[in-house]
Amino acid sequence: MKAPQAKKIEKTLETHGDRRIDNYFWLNERENPEVIKYLEEENAYEEFIMKDTEELQEHLFEEMKARYKKDDESLPYIFNEYWYIVRYEEGKEYPIFCRKYKSLDNPEEIVLDVNLLAEGEEFFEVGSVAVSPNNELASFSSDNVGRRIYTLNFKNLKTGEILQDKIENTTGKAVWANDNQHIFYIRKDKSLRAFQVYRHQLGTDSSEDVLIFHEKDETFDVNVFKTKSLQYIFIASSSTISDEHHFIPSDNVFADWKVIQPRIDDLEYSVEHYEDEFYIITNADDATNFKIVKTKIDNCGMENWVDVIPHRAEVLLEGFEIFRDYLVLEEREKGLLQIKIIDEKTQESHYLPFSDPTYTTYIGINLEFDTEVLRYGYTSLTQPSSTYEYNMKDNTTELLKQQEVLGGNFIPENYISERIWADSRDGKTKVPISLVYHKDTKKSADTPLLLYGYGSYGHTVDASFSNVRLSILDRGFIYAIAHIRGGEYLGREWYEDGKMLSKKNTFFDFIDAGKHLIKENYTSSKHLYAMGGSAGGLLVGAVVNYEPQLFNGIVAQVPFVDVVTTMLDDTIPLTTGEYDEWGNPNDKEYYHYMKDYSPYDNVEAKDYPHMLITTGFHDSQVQYWEPAKWTAKLREVKTDHNILVFKTDMSSGHGGASGRFESLKEDALEYAFLLKIDKKQNNN
Repeated sequence: MKAPQAKKIEKTLETHGDRRIDNYFWLNERENPEVIKYLEEENAYEEFIMKDTEELQEHLFEEMKARYKKDDESLPYIFNEYWYIVRYEEGKEYPIFCRKYKSLDNPEEIVLDVNLLAEGEEFFEVGSVAVSPNNELASFSSDNVGRRIYTLNFKNLKTGEILQDKIENTTGKAVWANDNQHIFYIRKDKSLRAFQVYRHQLGTDSSEDVLIFHEKDETFDVNVFKTKSLQYIFIASSSTISDEHHFIPSDNVFADWKVIQPRIDDLEYSVEHYEDEFYIITNADDATNFKIVKTKIDNCGMENWVDVIPHRAEVLLEGFEIFRDYLVLEEREKGLLQIKIIDEKTQESHYLPFSDPTYTTYIGINLEFDTEVLRYGYTSLTQPSSTYEYNMKDNTTELLKQQEVLGGNFIPENYISERIWADSRDGKTKVPISLVYHKDTKKSADTPLLLYGYGSYGHTVDASFSNVRLSILDRGFIYAIAHIRGGEYLGREWYEDGKMLSKKNTFFDFIDAGKHLIKENYTSSKHLYAMGGSAGGLLVGAVVNYEPQLFNGIVAQVPFVDVVTTMLDDTIPLTTGEYDEWGNPNDKEYYHYMKDYSPYDNVEAKDYPHMLITTGFHDSQVQYWEPAKWTAKLREVKTDHNILVFKTDMSSGHGGASGRFESLKEDALEYAFLLKIDKKQNNN
């Protein structure tokens, strides 16, 4: 079967006097039958090329699925007199939200069975479920397309009746006022930016809803939430580099909204409430790695902020939790997360001990103030996700739940994790790399290694356990995460050094990490593979333009690859809010810098590695046409005979297939692709 080739329709794009010819611009015509035909042809070609792996894909899928407990349930947590549980039933794809009154021995009440809602739908996702303060009503949101545009509905938990109230085009979140009659929710604009907060009164038509807040700055979006104390409702308006918070008491929906601190460029802050004070985590006063301050509710502008936890240059403060007698901090030092317990009475402090060379820990669900018990999570590359309760007074720890790995083959001791440091090309920066492999896997030039990266938005990909990943570890692969600049693994400056006019550091760090792994004999270019999704797809797309011979293959999931054209089009979802991450190409300097690394704009007539590219037709984050155009251009100009396959899920969005196990088929395809091309390399 011959590979598809999209037709060329020349389009000239001119900016700052610079002309770009885009022959595949037309692929953005979502309703055009020829676009659909091309995507379907690519899907057929992918099936043809991967046909010899169908049995392997099915085996991988069943193997991955077998590791999951089919009738699993979440750890119960208590809130407002009820224990809440999310559980799954064998043979069903979707969760069931349940609760029990006061005691886990009491009868179960089903709040929402998503399996019933999802019947007959190709895609279905619940955004949120929220129960009213009197425990009698629930709001829930759903999306049956994959564009992350949710419809809000309401349920009477006493009768099981679905109320007539229905609110469309929301972010999916709803916050109840304490009167049990009003909720606050967020609408999206035409570019899918969260921009307006409305108040809805139950029993009224949504056309009567009251606009409470309108964010007119297109680089900001909005969120609405209730404090842990349940006493205040907040509207948070945020850009990449600035925040502004307004609040009212939860028991007075008609109160005037007060502002904590009006927005200032480069001032970030978020707020929590305790007694008569707000606790605020902020980068104010050059606190690059953030600090915690507090202020009286009546006088909360930044001139009244008093330091509680001062800024530390070597420690990134990621979060905190307030209890009556304790303050708990989530910190990151030298890349590793730590949990620090501070006794508010004695001011004595200590850290929870962790021993893995690379791991993830986090503060869990802690909804009570008046307790000495902290719930936290822990996982590593070799240890399944676990939830613990730690008694902050007695310094004792209890394991509440550990992710079960079924199938009978997993023993943590059979796997080895490491953290190593690669020299970057600037001669002064070292790039951390987390690795895991089976103890029987030998490091050598013939060992396949999958290098994963992201490196944008300050998002850190921490070392955590994966049931799915065992399928390649058990087949001799080493798995590595490059903690590159653009994330916050080594603090806020690590992020700042990988964005805007320093974005290329992200790509060069990844390349240097790959070269270091080869130099240290973990693998070789013949067996080195790269994987990344969304902005991580931009990463691997840029890297194969810079160093196409470094990798034998790449997997680009929902990749953001047409950077310049997307960032010039403010009608595309999320574009305007991204200016503080990538820069605004309407500025000539940013335009040329972006153009210099944009994967689509830099495809050349040269050899590329084997490539698997995936997308979702309804993707709201990265539009399907970006990877479609990239694929078409690669097919036109690349000079090698390596595999290039492009698969579009015609019924999903940015997050892939819905349902608990359907997404495993995507994992199975990716791993089958890697195993196929590595076997092909071995046979050469």
